[in-house]
Amino acid sequence: MGAALGLCSAASWIPCLCGSAPCLLSRCCPSGNNSTVTRLIYAFFLLLGVAVACVMLIPGMEAQLMKIPGFCDGGLGTSLPGVNGHVNCDVLVGYKAVYRVCFGMAMFFLLFALVMIKVKSSQDPRASVHNGFWFFKFAVAVAITVGAFFIPDGPFTTVWFYVGMSGAFCFILIQLVLLIDFAHSWNEAWVEKMEEGNSRCWYAALLSATGINYVLSLIAIVLFYVYYTHPEGCSENKAFISLNMLLSIGASILSILPKIQESQPRSGLLQSSVITIYTMYLTWSAMTNEPDRTCNPSLLSIIGYNGTSTTPGQGQGVQWWDAQGIVGLVLFLLCVLYSSIRTSTNSQVNKLTLTSDEATLIEDGVSRNDGSVDDGDEGHRAVDNEKDGVTYSYSFFHFMLFLASLYIMMTLTNWYSPDSSYETMVSRWPAVWVKISSSWVCIVLYVWTLVAPLVLTNRDFD
Repeated sequence: MGAALGLCSAASWIPCLCGSAPCLLSRCCPSGNNSTVTRLIYAFFLLLGVAVACVMLIPGMEAQLMKIPGFCDGGLGTSLPGVNGHVNCDVLVGYKAVYRVCFGMAMFFLLFALVMIKVKSSQDPRASVHNGFWFFKFAVAVAITVGAFFIPDGPFTTVWFYVGMSGAFCFILIQLVLLIDFAHSWNEAWVEKMEEGNSRCWYAALLSATGINYVLSLIAIVLFYVYYTHPEGCSENKAFISLNMLLSIGASILSILPKIQESQPRSGLLQSSVITIYTMYLTWSAMTNEPDRTCNPSLLSIIGYNGTSTTPGQGQGVQWWDAQGIVGLVLFLLCVLYSSIRTSTNSQVNKLTLTSDEATLIEDGVSRNDGSVDDGDEGHRAVDNEKDGVTYSYSFFHFMLFLASLYIMMTLTNWYSPDSSYETMVSRWPAVWVKISSSWVCIVLYVWTLVAPLVLTNRDFD
């Protein structure tokens, strides 16, 4: 999106920032539906905020952040407004900056989630705010973020930490819904190609993809037992790994039972393999936050780069960028972009994400009320395809981005929080339980999508 906008001169696209999404793309971008264009621009807003948050953690930024009046002055032994005692600013400033940037993004999207409740079509006056006025919305987002840097410490950090954990938990579940949708679409696309011709080739591809996912999951389980457990301890990790392995096996077997196949012809092992490998990721993510370092070795120590693993902080700068955080960031980017361009044929996923089934019937460049595009602008503007009704819930989309802001806040800070003395960053058991419980809820949700047609026989799940 950013590259496309870069093709336009400042004189041609900056004025459009005050208008609607179709105006924004009227001269310099390819044609498309207004609903998709708008979601992409909001995703760009979020990704821009993520980039700023990442910059806050770059080594050397501590000195610049300490220049903010009242933010944190000096190093170890410095008093911080709103906090009793002394703090280590070298450790705390990056953490504080990420929290404030993500607070600004979260409040921006939460505000729009409340404002856009029950918008039914683009004819609603609020829809013009949703689909336009980009310059003013950008200014509002920047103003909220800058203002967040002047929020005093004290209860804010603790309260926002628990708010962030709750929001990240919910976004993990949304990630699962999007993964189920992606797996269904993937399976359907390859099955259709298999039925059209060259069935052996596509069947082999389908079988290979499923097998690779299960093999990677099995390798992950073995590595978990080797590096994250010990014969004399780490009982929590042993329980987490064993339970999630059994639950994943049970869900996979359930997906291919004759009764499930009869009511859910699209279910299969490909979807189950995707859920299994996602569950293994959540298990690993939970174990990397365990406070006991003997049960939570760093990736560098596992590959033999260093022989010791130290607790974060302890008078030194925190190493924010680790393998778990990078994988979480990649998953976040993929899910946000996928949610911005998706048009699902899965009715259950559409209901979970509050998306209209009619979205799949709309072709690019054709509006839902059979509106036409002027020849002079054809291929060079977005079409308002929501005059008869929105193709997705504006309010839920903004709420999802609100949760995404909290998820990226927790991911970039590794779910750490300051200790009681504000001198080091530590991992806590609540973060572990939030992550591992989300893996259990994910499996339950997937199983529910399989058994729901058998339980609710009076409902239409086609």
